[in-house]
Amino acid sequence: MTGGTGFIGSHLVRRLAGLGAVVHAVSRRVREHVDGGETWHVADLCDADQVGEVIREVEPEVVFHLASEVTGAREVRMVRPTLESNLDSAVNLLTAVADVAPAGRLVLAGSVEEPRLSDGDTVPCSPYAVAKWAVSGYARMFHELWRLPVTTLRIGMVYGPGQQDLRKLIPYVTTALLRGEVPELGSGTRLVDWVYVDDVVDAFLAAASSEQAPGQAFDIASGTQLSIRDTVELLAKIIGAEQQPRFGAVADRPLDRPQVADIAPAGELLGWRPRIGLETGLRRTADWYSSTL
Repeated sequence: MTGGTGFIGSHLVRRLAGLGAVVHAVSRRVREHVDGGETWHVADLCDADQVGEVIREVEPEVVFHLASEVTGAREVRMVRPTLESNLDSAVNLLTAVADVAPAGRLVLAGSVEEPRLSDGDTVPCSPYAVAKWAVSGYARMFHELWRLPVTTLRIGMVYGPGQQDLRKLIPYVTTALLRGEVPELGSGTRLVDWVYVDDVVDAFLAAASSEQAPGQAFDIASGTQLSIRDTVELLAKIIGAEQQPRFGAVADRPLDRPQVADIAPAGELLGWRPRIGLETGLRRTADWYSSTL
């Protein structure tokens, strides 16, 4: 697994350990503390030789690739970091598995923000979105040319306990409200598709075991839309906050588009559907942040 220290990855590591899997994880730095008995390898995923060495040593049956520079920033300075962290690392993994362990499966973390040509959507909305879009293209090529069993999960807006990046919407708003502060947000009109982190973990496990998954890309979210304003107001109600968020305090990001996932293919081919509703998931999330503040 790559990205095992991240938000989704840490949840997936714990789930795999609970299932009795032998887990090997990759990090740029030596990990002194191990929670679930996993074995850590030190490697830079942007270094093809280092990636190849890990794959040769482990000979994995399944590779979960979650390491990523996850950001919706529109600044030009983010082009190079997202290219290297998202595209270079994925191509290095695809190449190494194709060369060393072609029978091994890959499950890649994509994004619902990738452009959909079928919808007439041809302009990526951010450097992150275009890098993930390119990864999906490489995945299709590796599957068609070299029959590599690779699956892409285009994940919606993930939330849940344990998300440490307080710049993300749910952690930012939750921690601000719990502290009695006023979150400052954009207009709140954007429609997004939320998905609870445990449901995402279920999807990764389903993609790793389904015989129909290789060569496919699946949307993983709720299949419904809710505005950011409605989401934040629901969260404030759950927390019982006296202060209200300030909408319109910051500018909306350019090229933001409504999100909604088509989860029917994941249901038909993976047997996956989200189990945790938004209100239940937000309550669990708020409880976790309340206990950690």
